[in-house]
Amino acid sequence: MKGAELEGLSVVHPFIDRKGPVITADYVTLDSGTGIVHIAPGHGTEDYDSSRKYDLEVYSPVDHRGLFTAEVEGFAGQNIFKANPAIIDLLREKGMLIYSEELSHSYPHCWRCKRPVIFRATAQWFISMERNGLRKRALENIDMVKWIPSWGRDRIHGMVEARPDWCISRQRAWGVPITVFICRDCGEPVLTEEMAEKIVSFFEKEGADSWFARPASDFMPDGYICPSCGGSDFGREEDILDVWFDSGISHAAVLEDRKELSWPADMYLEGSDQHRGWFQSSLLTSVATRDMAPYRSVLTHGFVVDGKGKKMSKSVGNVIPPEKLIKRFGAEILRLWVSAEDYRDDIKISDEILQRLTEAYRKIRNTIRYLLSNLSDFDPQRDSMPLKDLEPLDRWALTQMSEVVDKVKKGYGEYRFHVVFHQIHKLCTVDLSSLYLDIIKDRLYCELRDGSKRRSAQTALYHIAMHLVLNMAPVLSFTADEAWAHLTGSNDGSVFLEMLTEPPRRLLSSEEREFWGKVFDLRGEITKALELARREKRIGLALDARVLVRLPEGLGLEPIEELEECLKMVTIVSQLEIVDDFDTEQGTRKDIWKSEEIKGLSCLVLPARGAKCARCWTWSTYVGKDREFMDVCQRCAEVLRRMGVRAKDQ
Repeated sequence: MKGAELEGLSVVHPFIDRKGPVITADYVTLDSGTGIVHIAPGHGTEDYDSSRKYDLEVYSPVDHRGLFTAEVEGFAGQNIFKANPAIIDLLREKGMLIYSEELSHSYPHCWRCKRPVIFRATAQWFISMERNGLRKRALENIDMVKWIPSWGRDRIHGMVEARPDWCISRQRAWGVPITVFICRDCGEPVLTEEMAEKIVSFFEKEGADSWFARPASDFMPDGYICPSCGGSDFGREEDILDVWFDSGISHAAVLEDRKELSWPADMYLEGSDQHRGWFQSSLLTSVATRDMAPYRSVLTHGFVVDGKGKKMSKSVGNVIPPEKLIKRFGAEILRLWVSAEDYRDDIKISDEILQRLTEAYRKIRNTIRYLLSNLSDFDPQRDSMPLKDLEPLDRWALTQMSEVVDKVKKGYGEYRFHVVFHQIHKLCTVDLSSLYLDIIKDRLYCELRDGSKRRSAQTALYHIAMHLVLNMAPVLSFTADEAWAHLTGSNDGSVFLEMLTEPPRRLLSSEEREFWGKVFDLRGEITKALELARREKRIGLALDARVLVRLPEGLGLEPIEELEECLKMVTIVSQLEIVDDFDTEQGTRKDIWKSEEIKGLSCLVLPARGAKCARCWTWSTYVGKDREFMDVCQRCAEVLRRMGVRAKDQ
């Protein structure tokens, strides 16, 4: 028999004196039962919708404690789950039971206490999303806000676009009350401006609990009568406000009430779950009352998870308290971890991750220590050289630093703090420690103390140190403040009182930038040849080497003499020659190294000629020829003489 054939018939309740109609519903199917079921409009969403369609009574004889009300004769006051066996017995007694058995099926449970959830249809308070165009205005304001990251806009837009009316009432034993009075004669809610002012005055003096502690008459004007029925007996609304409404009006409670703050907020910052929560409740309350979003920008972050990507939970036992990490690794490492991770996704933390960041911090700190140690005799007011007069390599280093500073500032401006960390770490470990600082050691340690070559390097180091410390201060706060005191020679000023100054600009022409780009490409390949020669025991240190280089055609790096000197400097070898062929070196063709990256580039690494300078460790054919300084090279002999050192003082 088709269900439609039964529609409209009446059925009798098995033990309550009432009749009900047979209705049809597409959610009742043959593959999950008989196809005939009872409905409870007061206890299920689909059942409730069906009752609205067929104009049925919304019957809900269960109170807020989960007990049957007096409407259920014989079971009033009993828990609805505990009453099940007695109800089955009653059906059996009345001959209304054909068969019974116990079934296990899924059912919603409270996430906290694990007890089953009882659904009840009750009167609630709502904020309409359609009245006064609230939904439309909210969607328009979403497009006026800057969302960081940008996908936050689509997320909240879709939620507001599809959300039902906002139910703002909750049935709890505690919370902020819904301050409305109910006429006990007709059930109509009442609230006037005069009542609201009285409520506010009591709340200011006694707090929100005064609503529950005082009788309704304390808040109402004398002699007030219900405008609907003329009654004078009023009760308080017992429901409380949804907690999201509480947090959603914080923009008014905080920003508008404090002179030092301004409305709207520059930024709201919270986890990605708040598109459904705080971000949305704040938006709706603000647009409804002020016709504008309460924030100019919204930043969303992911959640902290353990090293395996699992959500941190007390029950699982994988929560790591920040104070525990600070005691073990220090606050700087925790701050570095915060900046190093891309907060737009879930953020991993583990001992392994923190150990890696500890090593990264050590490299950054050691780089700063090296910069400061080589500026110990440098007074920027007295010893600085004009930037345009610096050595070409120093101007290249400042250009590299300027590009990093620009990326760091952009990272701060876009709240992409992982970019800040990676750029500062790269500057310290790649551009400085393993490249520039390694190359200029010879100038810093061996050139004349006040000579232009050393002061040129120190001028560059000073600017690099200043901008490095300034730009890392928001992340590595303690380290930056400590370094700033050493850099400026004063403990009076804090790095946090300084502005982020502009780095040097336009120190290299486009031709010079291209030149240094090619030079460092060549350096990278020549270094491979040196490493191979070191493994094969043909040389010890790079300074023990004489390198013959054959360049590919069309490289465009003339004049050759300047290029030879430049390549010798950046590869840190004692001697380097650019040759057309290797025929002059008999018996060594098997040692010729050919580059796979730069076609046509080949190198031959040989032991350096001459003897090793006792001062700078560079090999030179000059060593032993100077009558006054027999064991040093020509450059070191001249420096010693200008320093006033005599041979017997060595």
